[in-house]
Amino acid sequence: MDFDVSVVGLYILDVLGRPVERIPDKGNVEFIDQIRLTVAGTAGGTVVDCAKLGLKARAVGAVGADEKADFVLATLQGFGIDTELMQRLPGVPTSATILNIRPNGERPALHVRGASDHFDVAPETDDAVLAPPFVHVGGTGLLRRMDGEPTRRLLAAAKERGRTTTFDLIAATAETLSIVEPLLPYIDYFMPSIEEATDMSGRTDPHDIASFYLDRGAKTCVFTMGAAGSYVASEGVRVQVPAFDIQVVDTTGCGDAYDAGFLAGLHAGYDLETCARFATAASGLVATGLGSDAGIVSFEDTLEKMNTWPIKR
Repeated sequence: MDFDVSVVGLYILDVLGRPVERIPDKGNVEFIDQIRLTVAGTAGGTVVDCAKLGLKARAVGAVGADEKADFVLATLQGFGIDTELMQRLPGVPTSATILNIRPNGERPALHVRGASDHFDVAPETDDAVLAPPFVHVGGTGLLRRMDGEPTRRLLAAAKERGRTTTFDLIAATAETLSIVEPLLPYIDYFMPSIEEATDMSGRTDPHDIASFYLDRGAKTCVFTMGAAGSYVASEGVRVQVPAFDIQVVDTTGCGDAYDAGFLAGLHAGYDLETCARFATAASGLVATGLGSDAGIVSFEDTLEKMNTWPIKR
C-alpha cells in the first residue's frame, strides 16, 4: 500500500472531562457532562485528523505494553491508519494526559511522559518510515531520546529522498531553540504556535519572528495564533489568515488539527494561503467538540466549512 504521509513522534492517550469548574475538596464528587478517551499528541492527534481528512496515513511512534496502548492502537487502526511502525515497549507506560476542560475551553493538564521518552527511529527503518511523500515530525520537546541529533538525522534522510517535511513542537521554551535550530535547514514547513516561536526567537512581531527562522534555514513558517488565526511566511509570501467565528468548546488538539489540515491542503495542491484557510477550518472544527479528534468529518465537509463559516472580526 502506498501512503500519503508518515506522522512521526508523540503519541498520547488523553482522558478529558468537561466542564470542570473546580476540583472537589477531599474525597468529594462533582458531576460533569462529558468524559472521553482520545488518541492525542503532536503526532497522534495529527495522524487521526489526517486520516479523517482522507489521507492514507502511517503512524510512527511508541506506546507501552499496557491497557492504554491497546486503546491507542485499536483506535488508530479503526481510523484506517497503518500501525506497523508503532513500537510497543515493555516496562514503560503509554504516555497519557488527564485534561480538565474549563467552561471557557482552557485545559489544565496532568501528564505521564511514558513511552514517548523512549521512542526513536532506527536508520534501518528509514525506507519504511520515509516512503510517503510527506513526513510530519510532531512532539519535539517531549521526545527525550529522539530530540536533537536523531531528529536531525531523520529529517536529513527525508530530504535526501525528496520528501516534503513538516514539523511541530510541544511545550517549547527559549531553551528549546538549541534543539530546533540544527533542524531548520531540513524543514519545509515549520509549524509552532506563535507563543513557542516567540519564546525561542526572543522576538515579538510575527514578521520578525518568521525572518528569524527563515534566515536559519526553514523554507516556510506557519504560526498558529489561536483566536487571531495564523501567519504564513516564506520567500515572497507574508500573509495572516483570520480565524473563523465559532463557538469554542475545547481547544485540545487544535494545533494538531491545523497541522493535519495544512498537510491535506498541500496534498491537494493548494497554495499557501488556501492551505492555511483549510487548516484553520480543520482546527475550528476540533474546537467545537471535546478532544483532539472532535468535529472533523471529512475533507469535503471541512472544505465546505472553510467556504461558508463567518470570519472572526
